Amino acid sequence: MTSPEPAPTPTTTATLPIEGMTCASCANFVQRALTKTPGVRTASVNYATEKATVEFDPAAVSPAGLRAAVEGAGYGVGPEPAAPPAQSGGAAQPAAEAADTTDARKAAAYAALRRRFWVAAALTAVVMPLSMLAMTDWAMARVPMAALNWLLLVLTLPVLLYSGRSFFVAAWKTFRHRTATMDTLVAVGTGAAFLYSLLATVAPGWLTRRGVPADVYYDTTATIITLILLGKLLEARAKARTGEAIKKLVGLGAKTARVVRPDGSEVEVAIGQLQIGDEVAVRPGEKIATDGVVLTGASAVNEAMLTGESLPVEKSAGDEVFGATLNTTGALRFRVTKVGADTLLASIVRLVEDAQGSRAPIQRLADRVSGIFVPVVVVIAVLAFVAWFDLSPAGQRLPMALQAFVAVLIIACPCALGLATPTAIMVGTGRAAARGILIRSAESLERAYAVNTVLLDKTGTLTKGEPAVTDFSPLPGQDGAHLLALAAAVERHSEHPLAQAVVRYAEATFRPIPGAGPAPPWPGRRC
Repeated sequence: MTSPEPAPTPTTTATLPIEGMTCASCANFVQRALTKTPGVRTASVNYATEKATVEFDPAAVSPAGLRAAVEGAGYGVGPEPAAPPAQSGGAAQPAAEAADTTDARKAAAYAALRRRFWVAAALTAVVMPLSMLAMTDWAMARVPMAALNWLLLVLTLPVLLYSGRSFFVAAWKTFRHRTATMDTLVAVGTGAAFLYSLLATVAPGWLTRRGVPADVYYDTTATIITLILLGKLLEARAKARTGEAIKKLVGLGAKTARVVRPDGSEVEVAIGQLQIGDEVAVRPGEKIATDGVVLTGASAVNEAMLTGESLPVEKSAGDEVFGATLNTTGALRFRVTKVGADTLLASIVRLVEDAQGSRAPIQRLADRVSGIFVPVVVVIAVLAFVAWFDLSPAGQRLPMALQAFVAVLIIACPCALGLATPTAIMVGTGRAAARGILIRSAESLERAYAVNTVLLDKTGTLTKGEPAVTDFSPLPGQDGAHLLALAAAVERHSEHPLAQAVVRYAEATFRPIPGAGPAPPWPGRRC
């Protein structure tokens, strides 16, 4: 007799907003720290969304322990949105609040980064021409080089200390944790060029007595920081738009609901105040506030935002209705059965969020490469320095070796490698959701490239999402134009999709055509 297998330990999934990440290597370090935490089953950190999704055993590790693991890696955990009351809240309202909070934080970071970039760009626009001028024979004969070097130093200092300060702070933090990121490459490269230039400015004789030219590279320092900041600015702009798809989905829902009180009166309340069991009245043309079951009334409900089917669905007592769908023809009263995170719209929002935060198979390769990229680049830069120092002519060894060292560090930037895939996933899933296509995961999106045949059953149709009149054939002896005009006049005030299709067809039919003379009168304008 075999003993029963032990029941699997229940796990909890938490999403943590991560602060302080500057490149894909940072995301790898945070993910590694979370994965090594006892009690954590799986951990996935998305650099583009700046979020970590962690599945853990609550009996072995607490949310505070997860936060400590992230902070131990040198990064921070941002504030999480407050949870809504258990029995209240509108569909997807927590997601809306979270998206607004995240967007506000990213907008503030983008504004600060933009200020730093413009300061660097303005000063670099002066440093570059002056540095080029100093290389000419005319300037060497007429301009005191020592004074020009001091001027370049004064102009470069704000670029280094204000605009580029974040690179050095981040590099120091990672150095303390015995890691290296893209900021390490920028800080070491620009720092080496600046320190050599500073020595050539303050003590040029110390270099010349040793056969080393007292050249300065302030233009290199300023230009590199400015260009890296430009890339950061474009990156931040792309990341600031990650919540647009979620906000569009949340915007599909109603903002208020008309609750029927026990005395029969109707009170309009905010969507967040709905409770399970409330009776809600819906008029023709209004959105249904949340999920429920029809009590009285009969109507046709447009559920295209859920099913993609353009024809409305007839609803009567006992039928289910869903939040964000549109009531078209009749009045309904329904009892609320689901609110907040339990509604169908909220589950769609969660599906899109999960898809945006998931990792495609190709991203795993990019993550592995970016994880070892920085150390490999540092080694190559050191080897380049040694090689150029040994092979360069006497008197040019240190400058040429320094230039090779800085060039290798700066040119090898892994940001695009780590950002391209998650950004593509966010854009793809977000645009698909806005068009009514729900993608379950990044892996599904990646595998879609191999699809060459799509099979639809007899009820699965590809349409524009709205019905349209294609042909109109009156009975013999009837005035077709007059009948069409009367039908349009009757239907013009109806919200029903079929009625709107008749009106659109009539408007297109009676529109004047160039060269065809005046259009026949439309009786609808007189009815």
